[in-house]
Amino acid sequence: MSAGDDNKVRLSKLMAEKGLCSRREADVYIAAGLVFVDGEVVSVLGTKVSPNARVTLDSQALKNQKSLATILLNKPIGYVSAQPEPQYTPAIKLITPENQFGTSKTKLKQEHFEGLAVAGRLDIDSQGLLIFTQDGRIAKQIIGENSDIEKEYLVRVEGVLPKEKLQLLRHGLVLDGKPLLPAVVEWINEDQLRFILKEGKKRQIRRMCEAVGLRVRGLKRVRVGKINLGHLPEGKWRFLEPGESLD
Repeated sequence: MSAGDDNKVRLSKLMAEKGLCSRREADVYIAAGLVFVDGEVVSVLGTKVSPNARVTLDSQALKNQKSLATILLNKPIGYVSAQPEPQYTPAIKLITPENQFGTSKTKLKQEHFEGLAVAGRLDIDSQGLLIFTQDGRIAKQIIGENSDIEKEYLVRVEGVLPKEKLQLLRHGLVLDGKPLLPAVVEWINEDQLRFILKEGKKRQIRRMCEAVGLRVRGLKRVRVGKINLGHLPEGKWRFLEPGESLD
């Protein structure tokens, strides 16, 4: 193997890094002959290319991407976000024709459930904006390793929070042995805080509050990037519409 080969990366990995699609979607497009590298079709899975290669998708792949569904759900308390747990109902069960909200011309079909997955979970005791998507690009924006998408929460708390501990919530806490990224944390009324985070560790806000002596009484996610929960009723869902985006 030449030194040049040492620097090459798998095409599917490069496509994901460039935000063209997920690695799984990349393999599908490559196998179908819908991927061009420097103007040449590449259809062999596992092919390695230069990190600087120009990668483009065939018009059919671009059309497929436009048809990928993203669904916004206002999750009630008591539903689990993803894998069902004993005696609990997964939130995806709320995505039914009867629960669709708004005037979208797109109606729910069985094909919308193919590969549909949660991007950014909410625990069973939390409510608010839960995003399901078939689009690996959107999932990566929300939960990818280098994601910098803001997630906004309204958090009802009980307890005393001195100014120095409020500052600690904003920056200085450590969870799972790692310092947390700086966060926006501010009072919006006498028992409710607004949190804006750019990361999402398991039960992060509840653990942050516990670390400064607060007890969380209610937690609601109201925004992911530029997508707001808005007037979406609890238990209802809608499609992400053309023209809407996270950033």
